[in-house]
Amino acid sequence: MSQDRVPDQDTDGPASRPKRAAGVLSRPVSEGDSVTTLELFFDLVFVFALTQVTAKMADDLTVGGLVRGLLIIALLWWSWTAYAWLGNLVRADEGITRIGMFAAMAVMFVLALSIPEAFDDAPGGLSGPVVIAVCYFLFRALHLLLFYVSSAGDAGLRAQLLRFTPAMLAGTALLLVAAATDGPAQTWLWVAALAADYLGTYLGGARGWRVASPGHFAERHGLIVIVALGESIVAIGVGVAELPISWPIVVASALGLALAGSLWWAYFDVSALVAEHALTAATDERRANMARDAYSFVHLPLMAGIVMLALGLKKVLQYVGDVHHHDLGDPLKGVGLAALVGGVVLYLIAHVGFQLRTTGRLNPARLVVALLLVPLALLGKSLPALATLAVLTAIVVALIAYESVRYAADRHRARNHHRHGVVASE
Repeated sequence: MSQDRVPDQDTDGPASRPKRAAGVLSRPVSEGDSVTTLELFFDLVFVFALTQVTAKMADDLTVGGLVRGLLIIALLWWSWTAYAWLGNLVRADEGITRIGMFAAMAVMFVLALSIPEAFDDAPGGLSGPVVIAVCYFLFRALHLLLFYVSSAGDAGLRAQLLRFTPAMLAGTALLLVAAATDGPAQTWLWVAALAADYLGTYLGGARGWRVASPGHFAERHGLIVIVALGESIVAIGVGVAELPISWPIVVASALGLALAGSLWWAYFDVSALVAEHALTAATDERRANMARDAYSFVHLPLMAGIVMLALGLKKVLQYVGDVHHHDLGDPLKGVGLAALVGGVVLYLIAHVGFQLRTTGRLNPARLVVALLLVPLALLGKSLPALATLAVLTAIVVALIAYESVRYAADRHRARNHHRHGVVASE
């Protein structure tokens, strides 16, 4: 599409890039490597973690509960993206990295189990907030250790790791302090912990980071988007698992699937391909900066939007299916409505940022639709829940249809060139 044009390729060739080196117990990733099956297995833990977050927000359907859920998503995302960078340096299924990946999976699984107690410790057993903080530290520390071992001979990368470490330690320390508090103070300490980690990483620069295989890096992030979208479909099923099947449930499920499918289309039909071309065209520090900004940072609101949508879909299905507590004319209210509409708005705005950072071009259609959806959060208070979902789905499907027709020639060229391994300049 014309709004997804790729910037001209840098004149510096691969020969100008710093030489990568890995320890004897690791195997470096090459330019053409794809995502390994171990990385896909690794992502299954995050599927469980995301379902835990959605369930937690559904149980605490308040503004505070939504904010706390988004903070947990930010913590999970920063944990996951660290290993996405590692897997782009050395193969995840070879040598010591394989053992480290399994160890990290175990730690993250325990963290995911503790999500219901991330802010409010349940009686008996270990302290949930402390377990979260300790697991986060172990997960990140293991990542740094594996990165350090795998970067033998690469002085620039090791220097970057040293600049990166204080941010991680500060974030963990603040999470431990937060575990000893409660209420608003605890929430603000979480904000401070994540701000320290995210901002520390950004301020540390990207001159030492390496993106060995742009295709692998883009594919890795595309797959986690699919994982998140799949979780939104799971939320539809979980929302009505114990309710008798009915026509309202069938219609709402079909609308929810169409909405999730439209979000898939918005990312994978062209945008992901053109972004990958742009990442491949960039070299050295410019490539690392683009990868950090467009994927590590901008994909966070993308993921948060999907999880919010999953929460909204879950509530809609409960509304239309539970005839004992809700009438078909009942509107979706409060946080449930905000999550349903706000999730799609956040997702589309993140897409605009993703395209702008990778291609340098603004997507006005998606930005306009995102802004036009905001009033739906107010209008939805007087509409039946099913009608709100229908309107939201119709708008997003119409956006996808408009882009497919308006940019049909550009879309065909971009997909055809990608299929044959040629960079599409559109």
